[in-house]
Amino acid sequence: MKCINKFFCFTFVIILACSSLTGCGSKEFTIPYTIDSPVSSFSVVNNDSEDFASPFAASLCIANDDVLGKTDIDMTNATVAGLFDLYNSKTLYAKNIHQRMNPASITKIMTALVALKYGNMEDVVTISENIVFNESGVQVIGLKKGDQVTLDQLMHMMLIYSANDAAVAIADYIGGSVDQFAEMMNQEALSLGATESCFKNPHGLTTDGHYTTAYDLYLIFNEDIKYDLFNEIINMDKYSTVYKNADGEDVEVNIQTTNLFLRGTFKAPDQVTVIGGKTGTTNAAGHCLIIHSKDTQGRSYISVILQSTESTVMYQEMADLLGEI
Repeated sequence: MKCINKFFCFTFVIILACSSLTGCGSKEFTIPYTIDSPVSSFSVVNNDSEDFASPFAASLCIANDDVLGKTDIDMTNATVAGLFDLYNSKTLYAKNIHQRMNPASITKIMTALVALKYGNMEDVVTISENIVFNESGVQVIGLKKGDQVTLDQLMHMMLIYSANDAAVAIADYIGGSVDQFAEMMNQEALSLGATESCFKNPHGLTTDGHYTTAYDLYLIFNEDIKYDLFNEIINMDKYSTVYKNADGEDVEVNIQTTNLFLRGTFKAPDQVTVIGGKTGTTNAAGHCLIIHSKDTQGRSYISVILQSTESTVMYQEMADLLGEI
């Protein structure tokens, strides 16, 4: 029979395939792809099973465009902002959340995720060389060659105090080098669906080609908070510890969080509890903040602001954003 109508022929083949499906079990008839086919592939399956694979984004908050809603939130001083309801898988607010941005030290939530997934927190890390930075005023603990610090201590220093030398030490230990660790960061980001990011370093100091988006940061942070240790660390307002230097002498560390909600400088709205988060500030990135918070029923939210004009303004904007909960 010569086919005159392609759609009729395609339907006819399907009907023939379906009519031949008998008996128990699972049989699959695949129609090969041709250049003239209206679909890339097609399968007719006879399967008694009721099991279905869950879509990748079934439990994720989705937003392709701005979600401003009927709100009086003033985000004129922030380039990017987002508020994500994890319980209902809903984006409550979104402004430019897919715009590529310099994330500054919020980068460290990606560093933390790779360390949590591939590292042993009890491991003792020997600092291989003095960790120095070309920029002035860089936040550091002061790690030097020969210092012995556990991975757990480095994680606390990095997430609570935003110590850039701690981030480099983690990268060297887990990845073998900063460059190799950055590759791990990018692979992990892709596995989460964070396809709008490119990480060049573990700390977030300004580097050409180092960028992410607020939406990708939500995806990464959403994975981070599945780890109890991460939630424990970001909830700490201060931290004290002791590690050994190259001579075996004790080095004391006493640090405070960079998160001013936890330090009590700024207050979250009533009925909203800030669990913790990560700050980030550079000249290129402006003032940045990502927060994990909960409502009175214990339901979780992630909120993020990127490139605000100044610290005070950013915290006021974040409080305003949290008020939408």
